[in-house]
This record gives sequence, C-alpha cells and structure tokens, in this order.
Amino acid sequence: MANTIIDEIVVTAEELLDKVVELIKKGNIRRMIIKNKEGHKLIELPLTLGAAGAGVLMIAAPFLSAIAFITMLVSEATIVVEREASFDEKEVEAENIEIVE
Repeated sequence: MANTIIDEIVVTAEELLDKVVELIKKGNIRRMIIKNKEGHKLIELPLTLGAAGAGVLMIAAPFLSAIAFITMLVSEATIVVEREASFDEKEVEAENIEIVE
C-alpha cells in the first residue's frame, strides 16, 4: 500500500493557474482539488500517476480553462494536492536497530 501525502497550498487568484500548471508538470500528483477561501470545493482534477507533464496538460486543457475562469471569481484559493510519498518521506518502522560505528 502506497503512502499518500496531502498538501494544501494557499495562492492568490493571480498565482492559481501558474501554480496548477507547475504542479501538473511535476507528474507525481494523483489528484488536485481547488477550494475557495471558505473551503468549498470548486473543481477536482484527477491525474494519472506517473504521466508525462505535457501529456497530462493536453488532457487537462478543459480543466485549465475552468481554472482560468475560477481566477475571475476568487481572490484567494487553496490547492489541495494528493500525491504518493517518495521514499524519503515514507515513515520507516523497525525494531532492534543497532548502530554500528
């Protein structure tokens, strides 16, 4: 079972579209939700894990148009990003650890 990390990023309307495109290009996002200042969900964007950034951007084009429209309606938004944890971020459980010098 993969570990999931959920990040919340607060951005202004001017930063929203650029930040969404930046996050999609990273390619490690499973799902993205955009909420308004009051916490109401405005749009949810499911993304394929491991997809190439350019391919996902073409598929996400209708969502990006909707996000561009959302920027006219909000002054501030929260981007909720769900992604799979990298190895460095996973919690490791171990018993009987011996430190050898």
